[in-house]
Amino acid sequence: MMTASLAWSYTKKVGFYLLVAVIIVVSVFPFYYAILTSFKSGTDLFRITYWPTSFSWANYTAVMTQGSFPRNLLNSVFVATVTVLLALFLAITASFALSRVRFRGRSLLLMTILAVSMFPQIAVLAGLFEVIRALGIYNTPWALIFSYTIFTLPFTVWVLTTFMRDLPIEIEEAAIVDGATPWVIITRVFMPLMWPALVTTGLLAFIGAWNEFLFALTFTSSNQTRTVPVAIALLSGGTQYEIPWGNIMAASVIVTVPLVVLVLIFQRKIVSGLTAGGVKG
Repeated sequence: MMTASLAWSYTKKVGFYLLVAVIIVVSVFPFYYAILTSFKSGTDLFRITYWPTSFSWANYTAVMTQGSFPRNLLNSVFVATVTVLLALFLAITASFALSRVRFRGRSLLLMTILAVSMFPQIAVLAGLFEVIRALGIYNTPWALIFSYTIFTLPFTVWVLTTFMRDLPIEIEEAAIVDGATPWVIITRVFMPLMWPALVTTGLLAFIGAWNEFLFALTFTSSNQTRTVPVAIALLSGGTQYEIPWGNIMAASVIVTVPLVVLVLIFQRKIVSGLTAGGVKG
C-alpha cells in the first residue's frame, strides 16, 4: 500500500515537471528561433535548423543603419516612458480618493473605471481618432501617449486602489496628526510602501505601450513618428516580392530583449504587486 502511494506521488511529480517543461519549451521556442534566424543571412534563412549553423551581425547592422528604425526605437522609449509616468501619476491620486475618501458612488465609479478596459480598441478607434484630430496632435507622439494613457488607467487605478486599501489606516491618521496634507501623505507615506504595486503597474503599462500596434498604425503616418511595432511591420526588402526575414527577426529581438530583462529583474515585485489584496488576514 505504501509502495503504491509513493509510486503515485512520484508519478504525479514527474507529470507535473513534464508539463512545466512543455509549457516552457512552447513559450520560449518562438523567441529562441527568432534569435537563431536573426543571425542567419543569405540562403541560410530558408534552411530549417534548430541549432546555430552561422553567426552574422549583418541583419542587426542593416536594421540599425538603414531606414528610420533607430528613430522609431527612440519614439517607443519616449512614448512608453511618458505613458507610464502620466498613468502612474493619475492612478495614484485617483486610487487615494477611491480608497481613502468616502463619498457617494465610490464603488460604482471604481466599477465604471474597470468597465472601460472591457471595450476593444477597434470599438473606440473612430471616436478616438476624431478626438485626436480635434486636439491637433495627429501624427505626433502625444497622440499615442493620450490614447495609451486612456487604456492604461483602468488597470493601474484598480491595482493601486486595491493595494492602498490594505495599508493600515493608522499610518494615515498619524500623518494627519502631524499636519501632513493629502499630497504629502501620498508622496511621503504611501508611495514608499507601494513600490511592488507601482513597479507592477508601471512595467505592465510600459509593455502595453511598447507593443501596441493598432493605435500606432492609425494615429501616425510618417516614419519619423512611428513606433517600433509599426516599423517592424513595414520593413520591406529590395523588391515588393521580398520579405526581409533576417531584418525582421533582428528588429524583433532588439525590441524584445529589454522587456525580458526588465521582467526578470522585477519579477518578484510583479508577483507581489499582482497578488496585493488577494489574501485577507
